[in-house]
Amino acid sequence: MITFRLRDDALSMDSLVAEVARHLDDAVPDSAPAIVVGESFGGALAMSFALAYPQRIRALVILNSFSRITPKIKLYAAITAASLVPWGTMRIVRRLTASRLHSSHTHRDEIKRFLLLTRATTRRGYINRLRILTQYDLRDQLNGIRVPTLFLAADEDHLIPSVEQATYMSARVPNADMRVLHGHGHGCFLAPDLNLDAMLKEWGNR
Repeated sequence: MITFRLRDDALSMDSLVAEVARHLDDAVPDSAPAIVVGESFGGALAMSFALAYPQRIRALVILNSFSRITPKIKLYAAITAASLVPWGTMRIVRRLTASRLHSSHTHRDEIKRFLLLTRATTRRGYINRLRILTQYDLRDQLNGIRVPTLFLAADEDHLIPSVEQATYMSARVPNADMRVLHGHGHGCFLAPDLNLDAMLKEWGNR
């Protein structure tokens, strides 16, 4: 299993897709196909990667993600706010909104660890992600994702309409399945009762 931090200076989804390919090249020298998991923005990146490098993917898992963000005015407003407010206030915002971002039963120690890790987020990286999303729209390309795909959607996601988005995407991606995660919020991979490995085994046995 590999995880990695995306470059803050990336200005396009294509550059991030190429970065994922480089990380896989380093981790899997023989170019064996991998299971690629993406959450939220990471899900958008994972689907973009699947379109560009289908031969590198054995299966795709998309959690609480989207085919586009609407209305775009929300993105531009967020870019403006992130550009103007003191960056230190983002720590306060994350702390105040943690209860709505995570599943209600996620342990407080896990949320504390999340807040500690996200302190490394930079203004530049945050704004560049938002700018990338202003140009992101996969609606017309979803039927080009040909790898087995599992869409996971939390029904208590207060950040994006995950169930609505997963329903839309799974209906358009060939060979796709969808599962609703009841009682979970947007950042639900930290919840104690969500076992991705078990879900993958169950999905693979169907």
